[in-house]
Amino acid sequence: MTNNTTGQWSKDFIPEGNLASNVNRFTGFEDTYDQHRPEAPQEVVTLLTEYLMRKPSLVVDLGCGTGLSTFAWKDAADQVIGVEPNDDMRGKAIAKLESLQPAAGNGNNAHSADIQFVSGYSNQLALPDESADIITCSQSFHWMDPASTLKEAARVLRDEGIFAVYDCDWPPSLTWRVELAYHELIEQTEAIISQRVEAQEQAYKRNKNEHLKHIRDSGLFRFSKEIVFHHIEPFTAERYTGLAVSQGGIQTVFKLGSSELDDRIAHFHALVEEQFQGRTLPLMLSYRMRLGIK
Repeated sequence: MTNNTTGQWSKDFIPEGNLASNVNRFTGFEDTYDQHRPEAPQEVVTLLTEYLMRKPSLVVDLGCGTGLSTFAWKDAADQVIGVEPNDDMRGKAIAKLESLQPAAGNGNNAHSADIQFVSGYSNQLALPDESADIITCSQSFHWMDPASTLKEAARVLRDEGIFAVYDCDWPPSLTWRVELAYHELIEQTEAIISQRVEAQEQAYKRNKNEHLKHIRDSGLFRFSKEIVFHHIEPFTAERYTGLAVSQGGIQTVFKLGSSELDDRIAHFHALVEEQFQGRTLPLMLSYRMRLGIK
């Protein structure tokens, strides 16, 4: 592997199997992303710890973004490493981590994990063989090359270690009219990108429904399965619309300087506000986890 002496990849180097367009898709909207996207639910930590049958020594979170999935392990592992190639997303995660560190001397975090965020790619990790107990991909595996990522995960995982991919169904369950408007917004977004961005410059998203097949077909895991679970979170109309706007496709259209989505977003937000009526509502987020045991 070609990386610098700090164990992090140089900014301009992209290992084979990765696309710059996938990394750059997440540039420039780390605050919106972090404000509106859900944190990893506690169910993730509980499920994976039970399958491991002990507290993990090292958890590696691939494509960790702003750390929403990484910080879930702060009281549940000895060490956590978030790996993120996008500078803006990783910078937000580091800023959040630094904001927590002044509390280190108050004696309340004696059992908290050692957390760090590093630049890197899922298929070439600057980690030793058989060093991690759990490797996770939260809302990120569809941006990665599955074959080379799984091979690298198997190298880094200890025997009986866990590789786990989990994704949330968008949007959160509300009403069929709002959800239909969401999907129409995303469809228009993809149409604009198809028309305005050269094919070789577009981000490439793989089919999430094939995650379990990739894990099984790799031949690297002795056991694999899919787990479906639900999590309730409080939402306001602002957050519900913000979650939609935080989608990378919509942000890509904004970066193009296009106003083509303005009317569609306004219509969507009006439907959302009509449903919420100023209230904070408990909404169901549905998750699908696919895991493999090395």
